[in-house]
Amino acid sequence: MGSGVREQRASLTQGEVLSLASSSQSEEKYKGMKRTHSVLDSLFSGALAGAVAKTAVAPLDRTKIIFQVSSARFSAKEAYRLIYRTYLKDGFFSLWRGNSATMVRVIPYAAIQFCAHEQYKRLLGGYYGFQGEALPPVPRLLAGSMAGTTAAMLTYPLDMVRARMAVTPKEMYSNILHVFVRISREEGLKTLYRGFTPTILGVVPYAGLSFFTYETLKKLHAEHSGRPQPYSFERLAFGACAGLIGQSASYPLDVVRRRMQTAGVTGHTYGTILGTMREIVSEEGVVRGLYKGLSMNWVKGPIAVGISFTTFDLTQILLRKLRQMGYIQ
Repeated sequence: MGSGVREQRASLTQGEVLSLASSSQSEEKYKGMKRTHSVLDSLFSGALAGAVAKTAVAPLDRTKIIFQVSSARFSAKEAYRLIYRTYLKDGFFSLWRGNSATMVRVIPYAAIQFCAHEQYKRLLGGYYGFQGEALPPVPRLLAGSMAGTTAAMLTYPLDMVRARMAVTPKEMYSNILHVFVRISREEGLKTLYRGFTPTILGVVPYAGLSFFTYETLKKLHAEHSGRPQPYSFERLAFGACAGLIGQSASYPLDVVRRRMQTAGVTGHTYGTILGTMREIVSEEGVVRGLYKGLSMNWVKGPIAVGISFTTFDLTQILLRKLRQMGYIQ
């Protein structure tokens, strides 16, 4: 009889162990699915955010690049004249020339950048003991810089192609693949990474300050308003501030990058960052050269970054609600 009781207790204990093991496995599986959903949601939201934002400002972006890579003096009046002449000569949709290349680049770039930012925030939050909470200032800045660097490294040749298509007539390059083939054949594969160093040097302060400013403003808003989520127009304003600060800090390197990327079609032989800077300053001056088109960026940049951050946040919220309601798995 005593042996039967012991066997029954042993059996119960074993059952409890199996139940606990099964529960632990289910919990791990749930956490794994949650992380996968988080990554997929971030990738989709980031891709959509980048596509919407860049398409909205494509004519201004193209105009800015044309001035950046030329020695012509920039002014709002001259920018308007360029846009109007392009419209009269080639039609309304010519203002979006190169936007297909922009989409090929910006969709993976934005998807990777936003997804990487979410993952870096999670990793840094766990490391600094702020998991699930707003990060302190330094890790917040670091997460943005690392996200921008990761995205730029993985998508740089597409940015080169986009710049070439923006500054050349459509007869020169018929499509994106043609740009890749022609550059590789005539200028060498290394050309696809020309301007890579100033890009990385520029993206560290740009992405870092953009994400830092946006996250900081959202945190301050939550503390002062008592509302965990800002309204859409507030998100747009926070994103606009983030874009203004981030792009102003890294703008000279953006000019250098564009000059180096388009050297093969503009007749220049820009070789190094400092050499390019010296040539620009000697020919055009510091403000008129290294900051050419910045005033347009103060219009275009805040709009694009505001739309981008707002689209990302709202898409994330929508996907979470759809998943909770069972419309998506």
